[in-house]
Amino acid sequence: MKISVEISYYPLKEDYIKPIGAFIERLHTYEALVVRISGISTHIFGEYKDVMGAITNEIETSFEVPHSVFVLKIINADLQEIPD
Repeated sequence: MKISVEISYYPLKEDYIKPIGAFIERLHTYEALVVRISGISTHIFGEYKDVMGAITNEIETSFEVPHSVFVLKIINADLQEIPD
């Protein structure tokens, strides 16, 4: 089953850009995923198990930064395939 995830990461610290960049870089290492960046969120597309496994791993790594907040929207469709 294909899914689409919109995820936003908010490290609650002054130097917030570095942890966000590291999170996005790690997502790009998963070959089975399509990762697109927008101004306020990251969009991830792929098979359910691949996407959820990657997100689970990378959120856990990101939680090493104290007071990290993630906001996710998940839909059971590949929004890349839906015409405008």
